Formats: sequence, C-alpha cells, structure tokens
Amino acid sequence: MQKADYIILGAGASGLQLAYRMSLDAFFADKSIMIIDKDVDKGNDRTWCFWEKGEGEWDDILYKTWDTIYFGSEWFSKEVKISPYSYKMIRSQEYYKKLWQTIDHNPNIQFQKAEVIDILDSNDGVTVKTTSANFEANQCFNSLPLSSSYKKQTKYPVLQQHFIGWFIKTDSPQFNDMQATFMDFDIPQRGNTRFMYILPTSSTEALFEYTLFSKDLLPKSEYEDAIKDYLKQKRIKNYKIIEKESGSIPMTSYKFFKENKRNILNIGTAGGWTKASTGYTFANTSKKTKQLVDFLKTSADLSNFKKPSKFWYYDLLMLDVLADHNETGAKLFSSLFKKSKVETIFKFLDEETSFTEDLKIMSSVPRLQFSKAMFRRLF
Repeated sequence: MQKADYIILGAGASGLQLAYRMSLDAFFADKSIMIIDKDVDKGNDRTWCFWEKGEGEWDDILYKTWDTIYFGSEWFSKEVKISPYSYKMIRSQEYYKKLWQTIDHNPNIQFQKAEVIDILDSNDGVTVKTTSANFEANQCFNSLPLSSSYKKQTKYPVLQQHFIGWFIKTDSPQFNDMQATFMDFDIPQRGNTRFMYILPTSSTEALFEYTLFSKDLLPKSEYEDAIKDYLKQKRIKNYKIIEKESGSIPMTSYKFFKENKRNILNIGTAGGWTKASTGYTFANTSKKTKQLVDFLKTSADLSNFKKPSKFWYYDLLMLDVLADHNETGAKLFSSLFKKSKVETIFKFLDEETSFTEDLKIMSSVPRLQFSKAMFRRLF
C-alpha cells in the first residue's frame, strides 16, 4: 500500500491550489504529497470571477477585467464604477496549467489517477479507498463531495446557485466590453430569485449566464430558453454559441467544519468554503489555502482549523430570508445596491467589515424579513 505524509483528494480549484502553495513552501520540501483524482486534465470546465483591489497573485492568467459593473431591476438600475476594485475573470484551463507547471517541478508531489470511494480516519492516520487501490497518509485534505449530510438536515436552509451559460460570438460589435453585468433582474422571476449575469470579453464575444438562487434545479431547456429570450430582448442577433457551461453550487450555512477530524479536513465547496450568501468560492479559496498552509506548521489537529465568525451568522439570516421568500430576492438585492456603496458591499462579502460597516449593510436590506429571521434563530 502506497503511503504519503499528505493526501489531497481532488485536482480542482481548491485541491490543486493547496498543492501549489505547499510546493512553494520550504516547510513541505521533505514531505511526500499525493494528489488523487479520476481526471488530471479538466480543461476549461469552469469560469471564476472575483473582485480585488489592485494587483493580485493571479493577474498573469486573467482572461478579462472590468472596472465598471451594471446592476439592473425594476426598482433600481445603475452602472457602477467599482474603483479601487476590479472585477476579474479566470478561465480554468489557464489556472490549472499555471498550478501544474509549479507542482510538476516538485518530485515530492505525485498524482494518482483513481476514483475515491471513502476516507477512513484513525489515530495513526488516514486510509483512502479508491476503485483501484488503497492509499495511506498522515493527513488528508478532501475537496470531493463524498458527504451529503448537508442535504439531509433541516436546521440550515440549502439553496443552490444554479446556472447555464452560453459563450456567444456575434457577426458585428454589440457589446460594451468595459462593463460586466453583475445582476440583471429585468427578467421574469417566476417565484424565484433569477437574474442574468453577463461578461463581455470583447465587442463581439460575451458569456451570458441565466442564474438562480433557489432550492430546485430547472429542466435544461428552461435555462436555455431564458437566454434566448434575453438575447432577443436585447436585440442581439446573428450570433453563434461557441461554448457552454453549467453548474450548481450549494448555498448553505451548514457547519461543514463539524465533519472535519483530527487527520481529515474538508476543503473547497466540500468544506464550506463557498460564501453561503452568494455562491462565490474562488477568492475565499485563495485566502483559506494560505491560512491552511500556515496552520499546518503550528497544529497537528485539523479539526481546529475553522470556526464560525459573525459573517457565518449574517449569511445564515440572508439564506433564511431567501429560503422563505425566494420571490423577493430581486427586491432584496436592489435595496442593498441602492442604499450601500459597492465598495462596502464587496468589503462585507469579503468578510472584512467592521461592526459599524455591518450595521450599514444590514440597514440597507428589508428590515421586517431579516428581523423575523433573526427572531426565529434567537428564540
């Protein structure tokens, strides 16, 4: 049976980024690290966006950036300059390529192509069972969706950020590629929180994503019909679809960290690293992997890595409201963007605000619904 000091399950955004950070840190130079996944080359399977001040560590692989965003609804619409932030876009193929180029230069890191079945923890270490063989390690970092406990519980609401996106190319210039559409609620809501998310990468190319924050997924045709209707509404003609993407990201304040053990840590979406109230994961993953590398130098008990903060509670209240009143999401987000500065909103979503700034955000959303949600959680 092959053994390693560390096993990382999943070669996606979080697992590969953790291996990348470990490969750059001299502390892990004499540690054996194994990455296990059923696929090594995932290609352009994801598009990640995040806001950031100034230059960042991923700037060398950015696909596109925007300094202006658009928010639209029947209650409030505005083009917003987001300085000192920029909205940044990464395609996963370049991201994976960058990380593997560094990882492959470290002989202490190896990749095993296998499908993971289970992880067993003991006081002495971890055994990972796969379809082809079993592997042992002192500690394991899991980014694979091996547990469905969060779906079975009822204490915390579970919504999905689900979407289908079309990358389209037009015959003539039709897009303002200096502006990203962050949320456009000017579409039929049909009892849910539904919006269009648009990323123009040139005057003739753009990604259109029909996105929902709701409990249930839709038939594929409903997403695609909505994109067609929106393009028709915007008088965008003579286009061809050059690529498609889809996804469903869990939005929940379920305490994923309670499933961590001394020698097993769930990371990425499997570890609750997705921002529960928005579905954004990439920026949080960048923070968490840095913190985790530092943590591993000082502690042997992985179950101590993460504990809830005040932002966990704020996300919980937001999800309570969206779960109980999903049809009011457009009005809720409109109130937030109308009454708050976008810099404060981004800072709040990055979990970097003071309590005074928190109060400003909370005063900008419908008070009655949030007060009821807070009362239910308290009593």
